[in-house]
Amino acid sequence: MSEPSILDTRAAQMFPKLGEGEIERLRRFGELREFASGDMLAKVGQTGLGLTIILSGEVEITQHHENRQGDPIVTHTPGSFMGELAQLSGRPALVDARAIGGVTALMIPPDQLRAMLTAEAELGERIMRALILRRVGLIETGSGGPVIVGHAGNGDVLRLGNFLRRNGHPHTQLDPARDEEARTLVDRFQVHEEELPIVLCPGGQLLRNPTEAGLARCIGLLGPIDPERLYDVAIIGTGPAGLAAAVYAASEGLQVLALDCRSFGGQAGASARIENFLGFPTGISGMALMGRAYSQAQKFGVEMAIPDEAVSLECANIERGVQRLMLANGERVRARAIVVATGARYRRLGVADLEAFEGTSVHYWASPLEAKLCQRESVALVGGGNSAGQAAVFLSGHAVHVTMIVRKDLKATMSSYLIERIRSIANITVVTDAEVTALEGSDGRLNQIRYRMRATGKEIPLDVRHLFLFIGADPNTDWLAGTGIELDERGFICTGLGANDGLHPLETNRKGVFAIGDVRSGSVKRVAAAAGDGAQVVAALHAYLAEEPA
Repeated sequence: MSEPSILDTRAAQMFPKLGEGEIERLRRFGELREFASGDMLAKVGQTGLGLTIILSGEVEITQHHENRQGDPIVTHTPGSFMGELAQLSGRPALVDARAIGGVTALMIPPDQLRAMLTAEAELGERIMRALILRRVGLIETGSGGPVIVGHAGNGDVLRLGNFLRRNGHPHTQLDPARDEEARTLVDRFQVHEEELPIVLCPGGQLLRNPTEAGLARCIGLLGPIDPERLYDVAIIGTGPAGLAAAVYAASEGLQVLALDCRSFGGQAGASARIENFLGFPTGISGMALMGRAYSQAQKFGVEMAIPDEAVSLECANIERGVQRLMLANGERVRARAIVVATGARYRRLGVADLEAFEGTSVHYWASPLEAKLCQRESVALVGGGNSAGQAAVFLSGHAVHVTMIVRKDLKATMSSYLIERIRSIANITVVTDAEVTALEGSDGRLNQIRYRMRATGKEIPLDVRHLFLFIGADPNTDWLAGTGIELDERGFICTGLGANDGLHPLETNRKGVFAIGDVRSGSVKRVAAAAGDGAQVVAALHAYLAEEPA
């Protein structure tokens, strides 16, 4: 029996009705528009008009289908409003909306929508909740998103699916070996087996095994950056530290650009469950926590550029009070201040042929997508920190058996509540004082690993189909080479302590460049500490910007 959908359980919050008095309060934010019967108020793949409040008439909302009539989602009547999270940033619509009879509507464009959510706190909360829940509903069904066609377990299918999932974008995944519709698409576009996966975008474009950036541009997640615009601050990295800085800076009136080379949420976003974050006594998934922060940043007008990678911070011919970033795609960003929140990159095992299994059998996070691959399989997990423990607990609910391989006793690196939980789960085995020495398999499919007991040198084979690596991370600071920014002996960014050294708190030795979160030397590697850095740096930004002319 399938679990009830969010539409079944929270329909009243997804589709609330506004009273006449509430609509009157919102009129100052929008303008009236008239639509004839059959007119499209929104179309998948085309930039939306913003929040649309129905004053008279009816509007039918349907899922988009290329060759047949769309499946109905809801029919909006007077007092209802159209829209979901895409309307906060003016991104393409994810549903089709057609007028049934004549319609009069109040159209609130994205910039005014954000202003309204701030100015009308109580009413804005109801509307914001509805926008978020509607996006969750679209993700559940895959409505309005691209269709990935490729074989389940293929590394590129996993790569693209993970990218869309971690960026909160709906999509559908079809396997031509099992799905007739997928086979029809393959035949229709004359796609050879070696060209899979393909991606069919909502606008009708066909991509053959695209990069994440190529896919993001096709579906409207990513657009060009204005090279002439001067932002108050550019934040590089959208993990807990970067998103916190973005939210606090934008809410206090700063013009903020936030960039990330992969997805929002960072390593925290890949955590199956966070149970020691203040205010969540029952725990919360990393994706849910970071998704809320991402929506909050959009609400305050943060411009998101994901996936966009910063590759250098320019040093020559710099205008006073202006920093310049070079991006991997050749674009440049101008900002009065830079906040580096690039966190750390996952460490990799020093074993032969690791690359051959990455993306298909070797994984660096444990999401529902990986969990689905592990059903009826035995898996191994390397690592002894809290992230490793959370992943092991999560995977134990899907895999037949989970073997944890750690170098030290868990008490040295893991919270006691997680250790007790792991001990209570029958299908988790913990092997201590051991290390993985070899991977065996073919065609990217893992069949067996070998691990060595460090005390005796004995090697032991273990039949597993998937290996999860949670063995720590190194600072993501290589791209700062040549900038003169001071790093400590381990490669983390050094920051000032305040008035004693003439620097603002969290400022680097390069004026106007700040570092926060896990990439900062001496930081506490916790989600709460990273978010605290993000809040603290905004006070330092205000002080710095007050000193430097625009």
